Amino acid sequence: MSPRKALIAALTAALLAGPGVAQAATTQTTPHPAPAPARERAAAATITWSLVRASNPTEDQRTAYDAITRAMNAAVARYNNLSDLGKTITVRYEPGVPTADGNINGTIRFGSNRSYMTERTALHEIAHTIGVGTSSGWSRLGGSGTWTGGQATALVKQYDGSGAKISTGGGHFWPYGLNYDNEWSNTAADRHVHVVAAMVRDGL
Repeated sequence: MSPRKALIAALTAALLAGPGVAQAATTQTTPHPAPAPARERAAAATITWSLVRASNPTEDQRTAYDAITRAMNAAVARYNNLSDLGKTITVRYEPGVPTADGNINGTIRFGSNRSYMTERTALHEIAHTIGVGTSSGWSRLGGSGTWTGGQATALVKQYDGSGAKISTGGGHFWPYGLNYDNEWSNTAADRHVHVVAAMVRDGL
């Protein structure tokens, strides 16, 4: 074979081999993405949720479903990114509910008032499904009006100083309980998740 033909044959072989090698590398690595760094994501979280929908929804139901879906997706993503808490949640749109409510049985109900179809409300109600205001641990550790669990208390002192405490009442806690819209900020929302997770570690 002449040197020219040998060179052409070598180049052709290299071009044909290139895509095959690249494809093999893609096939091997794509199904196994690298895990996110620990700072970005806690241990694998298992909060999942589903929305009960009417088979032939009205316009009111459709717009409510859209708003609830946005709120729940944002809240569940925040819980899953910042904690390792687990819960299976069923969400319902029930116009007769005055605001929204969450139950330890895993049910959240949103009423017709769209101002409560927000991430703030969804985070707050998810906390109720996990045990805030609804569990025997809550009664034991928060029944006195002050949370007595060590981990959540230490966390709030870290946030707000050595004199800080978690107050409890009416099935709610503050600070960081996200009980009202004026408590909302991204920082407060992140701290809410961390405090609820610490409460669970305390025995919520």
